[in-house]
Amino acid sequence: MTADGGSHRHRPNLLARWLDALYPPLCEVCSTPLRNGRYLCPACHRKLPRIPKPFCIRCGLPIDGLVPDDILCADCRTTPRSFEFARAPLRARHEALDLVHAFKYGRQLHLHHELAGLMAELWDDPRLSTQLDPPWVLVPVPLHWKRQRWRRFNQSHELARTLARLMGLRCAPVLRRVRPTTQQTLLARADRLGNLRGAFRLGFRERRRPTIRRQPVALIDDVFTTGSTSEECARVLLQEGGAEKVVVLTVLRG
Repeated sequence: MTADGGSHRHRPNLLARWLDALYPPLCEVCSTPLRNGRYLCPACHRKLPRIPKPFCIRCGLPIDGLVPDDILCADCRTTPRSFEFARAPLRARHEALDLVHAFKYGRQLHLHHELAGLMAELWDDPRLSTQLDPPWVLVPVPLHWKRQRWRRFNQSHELARTLARLMGLRCAPVLRRVRPTTQQTLLARADRLGNLRGAFRLGFRERRRPTIRRQPVALIDDVFTTGSTSEECARVLLQEGGAEKVVVLTVLRG
């Protein structure tokens, strides 16, 4: 439920109905005409590749086979993490990957409603849903200003802002990216964390007037692959920002 007692689901309004009548939106996957401001039809929404149990309780990696619910993957058994755990509702496959690419690179900004709604499903996890006092603060992973000027928006900020509205939480863009970095996808896994070292800092306003100190923080991004970006951001939030703890929430798990 949201802060005002309403449902987490998208609620139709008069403007959405009027626009639907003039310009009916189409399902982003199958092109079925839609109503009520949605961009995924119910059938395509159900078919998205969700991540059921079992998954690694630290990084959210899907694990095949009959294993305990508290399983750790091989990486998390040997790699220390600054964040407590990471979760994503979807695997980075097929239509799910296409949706995020359309949002992030195709500038289909309207898809943030659908993607944030999928992230709201993560509150079925009691590690998220039982954190009520104080509640989670949602912090988006920042883009360097040059990349954001080129892309025209920060996909993580759009997701965090919409998810905060759905869940009745606070969105706090307290991180800034202080230097551009080579795209992580172009680097070997071992080089990714070094590429990001020192790339993030607290924003000027947060350093002057701390707002996340002793608060539980949910770091918001679009995709979790190796976790190097999340690790560096979590380190800054804990060491510089004084956050109580950091978890990582993304749309996709690579």
